[in-house]
Amino acid sequence: MIKLYQYQPAFGLPNASPFCMKLETYLRMAGLPFEAPPVSLRELGRAPKGKMPYIEDKGCTLADTTFIIGYLQAGYGDRLDSWLSAEQKAVACAFQRLMEENLYWAVVYTRWVEAQGWEETRAAFFAALPAPLRWVLPPLARRGMLRQMRGHGMGRHTGEEIVAIGKRDITALADFLGVKPYLMGEEPCSLDATGYAFLANLLWPPVESALKQHAQTYPQLQAYCERMRVRYYA
Repeated sequence: MIKLYQYQPAFGLPNASPFCMKLETYLRMAGLPFEAPPVSLRELGRAPKGKMPYIEDKGCTLADTTFIIGYLQAGYGDRLDSWLSAEQKAVACAFQRLMEENLYWAVVYTRWVEAQGWEETRAAFFAALPAPLRWVLPPLARRGMLRQMRGHGMGRHTGEEIVAIGKRDITALADFLGVKPYLMGEEPCSLDATGYAFLANLLWPPVESALKQHAQTYPQLQAYCERMRVRYYA
């Protein structure tokens, strides 16, 4: 049985980390049995790269969702992407990078930098911790996230510039999805695990932002997320 280690649900989502939600969604889409044990600080400390999610399977501990999915495809068969052409796989790779390496950091800005978003994030992620951790950890975690944003490069832009970058990504996703039921066509593929996780994490949490408002102007994005939710989480 695959063991999935990830953060606890928050914001009414399976996971408020889009990377954790991506991996759980992939496991559900691929029909791979798994269990998700409760995670403590001990499990977080054991994470191979210091981040969630990670898995344990057949004596192997593996981190990073892209490497994990590659491992699962090699070991259990490619149950989702075998129908894609080489060109389609290239396009899927590009859109995955758009969401994970660019849009992600714009959404991080709305949660960890903007005042209203930070209040919602602090309450969702840290309110259940015992004292004094719920007082000590939030500012430390926030400073760490801001350092990561600056190291990535997104944190070196102004707020207006970050919003403009995120809006362009959202528009690209909406235009690419169009009237298709799934990102690559009539059937879902592994890119949809990423698409659902990242778009639902933008549209559905109670974090109001210019990015969320922009995404809400594209009804196909909301319909897509609802379609994925019903199919894999109903």
